[in-house]
Amino acid sequence: MQRILAIAGLTWKAALRFKVFIVIALLLVLAVVGLPLIVKDDGTAQGFTQIILTYTLSATACLLGFSTLWLSCGTLARDIEECQIQVVATKPIARWQIWLGKWLGIVSLNAVLLCLAGACIYGLLQWRATKLPVAEQKILREQVLVARGTAKEPSQMAEIAAAADQVYQARLGQNPQMHELSNAEKQIVRNQILQQAMADFQLVPPGYTRTWQINLGSEKKYLQDKGMQLRIKFETADQNNSGHYLGMWQLGDPNGTNFIQMPTPSLAPDTFHEIDVPPNLLDTNGVLTIVFLNENATPLLFPLDDGMQVLFPESGFVLNFARGLAVILFWLALLSALGLAAASFLSFPVATFFSLAMLVVVFSSGSIAETVESGSIAVGNEDTGKAGHSSADVVMIPALKGILFVVQFTNSISPIDLLSSGRAISWADLGIAFAHIVLLMGGIFIICGILLFQRRELATAQGNQ
Repeated sequence: MQRILAIAGLTWKAALRFKVFIVIALLLVLAVVGLPLIVKDDGTAQGFTQIILTYTLSATACLLGFSTLWLSCGTLARDIEECQIQVVATKPIARWQIWLGKWLGIVSLNAVLLCLAGACIYGLLQWRATKLPVAEQKILREQVLVARGTAKEPSQMAEIAAAADQVYQARLGQNPQMHELSNAEKQIVRNQILQQAMADFQLVPPGYTRTWQINLGSEKKYLQDKGMQLRIKFETADQNNSGHYLGMWQLGDPNGTNFIQMPTPSLAPDTFHEIDVPPNLLDTNGVLTIVFLNENATPLLFPLDDGMQVLFPESGFVLNFARGLAVILFWLALLSALGLAAASFLSFPVATFFSLAMLVVVFSSGSIAETVESGSIAVGNEDTGKAGHSSADVVMIPALKGILFVVQFTNSISPIDLLSSGRAISWADLGIAFAHIVLLMGGIFIICGILLFQRRELATAQGNQ
């Protein structure tokens, strides 16, 4: 470990000697402090949060992400190309120790820079909060500068998928022409049936009710005499003149005395709304029952994932903010492992290009998901409704599914979104993020990078000078 720490110290010295640390630190301070001063919020807690937390944390993550790739590619590739690595490799130190030392040095460098940015963001957050109106400060303290846990109904996708599959099989039996369709076209039909089944489950027609039963379980004893919030989002295909919709809400225990009717709020579609819930409405098992009656002439659709959630107080903002920064540090550790792995067998420019290309693929996950869902990389004919088809689908679609799985696997927790909405990042979430991002995905790049570095002929760099 002493040898690894020595290499990490040399990485720090190189970053300080070439002013890399100072330049990145100045850019971070300018981005974190300068952006909120230039871009003014609208005076609301939501607008304030968007500027201070969302923009600054996103700018910090992007700046550190690109600098991490550049530094991790350069610190190893340039040492090899300039034959400096030979001076270290001839000493009694293994190559895997050199590799891990450089990775640890870059990760620790990012940790210090992230702490600096986090301190600036938190200080600016506290200072600018005093400039808000008193009512908005109250909203900020209760809905943003907190750590609220999230509870929602268990996933019912298995039941919906089973019902959609029954409809699909029935259509195959009733329509023999469907057997002549290609596999990609059959997949499109199956997806359409699944989407319809999901819509039917999520839809609340006019005059009908929808019931959610959300189990808070062991949290009940901590929520005694504490208020909660409903986080609601719905969609509608037919906009009315006002753009707002009414409904009757009942909450509590239907079998007890604490089943109340809430004041009817007027809500807009396609946006999140938070409604305060009075305390002590859970039943003996910790279940909160929510009943909604659609009083509009238009059907309303509540999405399965985020249509109805219960937010409850869990911990303080400072600890939650620190956990969010830790998740960002995990991503940076993965990027540094990627850059070092590329530099282990490529030159500095090629390694940087390769790493950035991998990052672009991650940013394109939305397009990849659409391609996988359509079942083909070819564009369909919108006029005839005929699906696209390509001979490369046999290879590309499984490959894109694998890429999408990896991206979703490492991006299962979004700390910026959670912090900006005042939701908690639990210790369990932090542990899962560390296992997924650092141990598993980062471990794969670390092992590959060390193996490639072990097999690389360092002396060949001398002949290329």
